[in-house]
Amino acid sequence: MRKFQLLTASAIALMATAPAFAQETPAPAPEETTQADEGEVVVTATGRAQVAQDVPIAVSVVGAEQLENTGASDIRGLRQVTPSLQVTTGQSAATGVVLRIRGIGTAGDNPGFEPAVGVFIDGVFRARAGVALADLPPIDRVEVLRGPQGTLFGRNTSAGALSITTQGPSFDLGGYVEGSYGNYNEIEVKAGLTGGVSEQLALRVDGGYHKRDGYITDPNTGRDFNNVDRWFVRGQAKFETTNVVFRLIGDYAETDEACCGALNTGSGFVLLPSGVDTTTAGGVLGFVTSNLIQALAANPAAGGAAGRIGIVRPFDPEGRQMATSPNRDLTERVKEWGVSGQLDWDLGDVALTSITSWRDWKATRSQDIDFSGLDRAYRDGYKTGIRDFTQEIRLKGSAFDGKLDWLVGGFYLNEKLTLTDVVRFGTQTDQFVDGIVNQLTRSVALPSGAQLFGTLPGVPLMGQVLLASNPALAAAAAAQGPAVLATFLQPIPRTPDGAGQQADRYTVDTEAFAVFTHNIINITDNVSLTLGLRWNHETKDINADLNAAVPACSFWLNPNAALYRGALNAAGLFSLAHLYTCNPTINSEFNGTYNGDRSEDEFTGTAKLAFKLNDDVLLYGGYDRGYKSGGYNLDRGSFDSVLLGGNGAQVTDLEFNNETVDAFEVGFKTNPLRGFQFNVAGFYQTFKGYQNLQFEGSRFVVRNFDKVISKGIELESVIRPTSDLTFALNYTLLETEVRDPLAGSDNGKPLTNSPRNVITGAITWTPQLSDNVGALFHVDWRTNSDANTINNPIARPFTTNDGYSIVNARVGLNFGEGGRFGIEAYVENLFDTYYNITSFPIPEQGSSFAVYPSPPRFYGVKARVRF
Repeated sequence: MRKFQLLTASAIALMATAPAFAQETPAPAPEETTQADEGEVVVTATGRAQVAQDVPIAVSVVGAEQLENTGASDIRGLRQVTPSLQVTTGQSAATGVVLRIRGIGTAGDNPGFEPAVGVFIDGVFRARAGVALADLPPIDRVEVLRGPQGTLFGRNTSAGALSITTQGPSFDLGGYVEGSYGNYNEIEVKAGLTGGVSEQLALRVDGGYHKRDGYITDPNTGRDFNNVDRWFVRGQAKFETTNVVFRLIGDYAETDEACCGALNTGSGFVLLPSGVDTTTAGGVLGFVTSNLIQALAANPAAGGAAGRIGIVRPFDPEGRQMATSPNRDLTERVKEWGVSGQLDWDLGDVALTSITSWRDWKATRSQDIDFSGLDRAYRDGYKTGIRDFTQEIRLKGSAFDGKLDWLVGGFYLNEKLTLTDVVRFGTQTDQFVDGIVNQLTRSVALPSGAQLFGTLPGVPLMGQVLLASNPALAAAAAAQGPAVLATFLQPIPRTPDGAGQQADRYTVDTEAFAVFTHNIINITDNVSLTLGLRWNHETKDINADLNAAVPACSFWLNPNAALYRGALNAAGLFSLAHLYTCNPTINSEFNGTYNGDRSEDEFTGTAKLAFKLNDDVLLYGGYDRGYKSGGYNLDRGSFDSVLLGGNGAQVTDLEFNNETVDAFEVGFKTNPLRGFQFNVAGFYQTFKGYQNLQFEGSRFVVRNFDKVISKGIELESVIRPTSDLTFALNYTLLETEVRDPLAGSDNGKPLTNSPRNVITGAITWTPQLSDNVGALFHVDWRTNSDANTINNPIARPFTTNDGYSIVNARVGLNFGEGGRFGIEAYVENLFDTYYNITSFPIPEQGSSFAVYPSPPRFYGVKARVRF
């Protein structure tokens, strides 16, 4: 930790880096022009083309060249050059992607959970972060807008927004072909062609294929997980006249991958003192389940196989091994397509922009969800889909001799979210339950313990033990008749393979409207006031048809079992028996159809004052109001059972409220010397109703934290001593805190995956060796200080990340006019540094926690030709 503090202090003292890495000014959209000097970066963060240094917003801009140098193939790579951005992936690359800005994000593998960081590609809103995770097409620039963006970008941008602008068609004939090969048998090929077919019409087509072997291995089968296998194709057309520009984009992409593996940390093998692990029986449940999984996986008589591993021991994170059941898959298939059209029409004093889009995204997953070699539970054919229609219209112009730069607009979203969940029990379910009950019921008086399903030869049933130890209970059971007595004397019904959710179907229809205005009032030539306001209206309608079949659940609901339930409860064992035989996620008590709706209205906006001291210094400060809509947690585990004192399944149990933020920010942007920029931003953000998915002993539920604070300082700069040499070093000091007495171990703690100190940097040298030969030398790095991936005090010793650095490098040569030909060697994660991406408590395994491991070192060569 001390080393990191010294490094941080040195970094600040030597500050010489950049919020914008583009080597040259990207061309603004055709309908918008602005005067930009060489080396300046143009952004559209305010709905207008402006030089980034003149915009009173904390925005980081990554240009096409810098993005290529970092080796970023999707939005996860952006974290390497933007310290306030954190990107993590959980158990699904499709539904488990989390974007965080300034420590704020939405974590959870549930499609009903919407992001706090909005993603926009060519002006089109992407409904979930995972929807935008496909391999990126050729990029013009990426704008990372930090802090609430509720005025122009609207819903679900309470933490910030990513605005990605791709390269459009050109009227000049051109194209490219590039290919790379690396370790893990990585192959990537991309190609594109563009040109004009008439004076007013230009076309462009891009496509790519990316394949790489996985880096997590199953010792039971030799299968590899976390591989890459995806392709995309994208076509564009641009129609341009003097007053009108229309851009049409169509795209299609597929992935077929084995994702995502998690490593059991072995924490369950550590026997906790009684009372330490308050969520388990006597603090020993993790120890019992971990050892039991190990034994059952290797026991042919219990449905396992000789030599099969239940949990990989000892825990070796860098070895990246995950034991799974050989008969269960870990697959993820995604199909996505969409079409959008942007019309920009110069009407004279007014400019009209209209963006219309339709997107269709579908994912199918199978998963071994006990995260072990034991065949306890799995998903087979989980399906989710999102269809979005969006329409945005903006009008902008100026008035009062340029004193007012006004913009008004409207936005409409119609979204249909579908989910079919299929959590099911495997072939060793009953052996697992009997083993747990047996271990926890052993005592001096009962050395053999007890069981429920009758899978253990010579071991008495729990009902038999209860009757034998309680004559009054035995008399009561006999008095109530044979059917009641049989519940004690016979095993509870066995669980067939595939019992559980036969199909839990959810549909959520969302309709959102918004009208907004964003105005820049030029009080003087050097002082401007930005005022923006947005009214958001949203409705959600949910329909659910839940169908699960579990014999044990039906048994516990049978009135004849009421006396047995009461006896188990008196012995302190019913909640445990019910959890393991009838987990809330598959509890057939909750079968049925449900429907409900919610509606909300929210105002968001901005007020900022900017003062330009001179052409090289901009001071600004202001307030932003952000908003993230509420919704429904699409998981029957949110219901509470009447058998455990709850009021039964109600659709309101799935509902969670919206999230709002009040944010204050001050900063300055400077260009003190030619080729040198230095920017500072300070922020204080208060989130109310912060949405958090948390594990509550047996289920994952969404809770709204009362309050979360995010505050800090961001330093950004760039120094370019010559046109071919750029140094970069950015720093974020971040403090987050949960303030909610009901938040359990999170209360008073920082949000997970929000390190206090983050440094990113880059050095790029592109010397021209001769008239026809140029070179590239590039290195970039990201350094994080210590951070928890989960705040559970038992988990922290196994899952916390100590401070670490990730370094990427690239060297290459280019030949011919304009670097027509090129060859490069690259390495990602140069020092093969390991860290935990995120972590989670493994359901039903007490104090056992798993982590999602970071990727290893990747390296390879890349060749390209451009024309």
